[in-house]
Amino acid sequence: MRQIFFTGLLFLFTATTLSAQQQPQFAGWLASFNTIRIPSSKFSVHLDVQARTSDKWESFQTFIVRPGINYHVRKNMILTAGYALVSNRYMQADHFTEHRIWEQFIINHPVAFIPLQHRFRVEQRFIGNMVYDPAEAKWDKDGHNTAHRFRYFLRGIIPFSGEKSFSKGMFGAVQNELFLNFGDKSAVNGKTFDQNRAYGAIGYRFSSTFDLEAGYLNQYITQRNDNFTNVHVLQMAAYLRL
Repeated sequence: MRQIFFTGLLFLFTATTLSAQQQPQFAGWLASFNTIRIPSSKFSVHLDVQARTSDKWESFQTFIVRPGINYHVRKNMILTAGYALVSNRYMQADHFTEHRIWEQFIINHPVAFIPLQHRFRVEQRFIGNMVYDPAEAKWDKDGHNTAHRFRYFLRGIIPFSGEKSFSKGMFGAVQNELFLNFGDKSAVNGKTFDQNRAYGAIGYRFSSTFDLEAGYLNQYITQRNDNFTNVHVLQMAAYLRL
């Protein structure tokens, strides 16, 4: 089973390397994804917290706090509504804030011994607008712009043991997430395609409630001027399910 994972990982890295690159960047991301069930109900609390560095790990650039409420429609289907606070460092001077309202639908199902997760998310984004004040020689916040985005996420976990019932041990994880803008795109890059994130990792499941993993993520971002940014990310993530 390890061979299956590493073959997929090699394909992932090859695909991202073969794409043309312009000004590649290198960053580090830390993430904690948490789900806490509310006793005797179909509801649970979602919370993910993330910290991301700037290029070449010079400083922390982005902080994300994303709470939500889950409704477990069925054992393998979850509806969620939530809010996200995203703080970004701008021009190495100040932070501007993006507020998001988001809704998502998750469906889980196995393929052989590999559990797959499909996630469909819609975001209403209120992005802080920054303008340069030449008199003060600094960037100031000036209201916000509104944008809308759709995200499709697919993730598979491959237990190295090959067991269908997997509660402890090493595993491989492969995932991809596609980001598409819709509606008025003037506040973002003016295009439908926003970015793509491809990721491969190795992790350890300590119990049925806790995973820890580390891996490589390739973030391909399109810009307004038809250029793009290719970010090579080392990510460490923890998953808590209570």
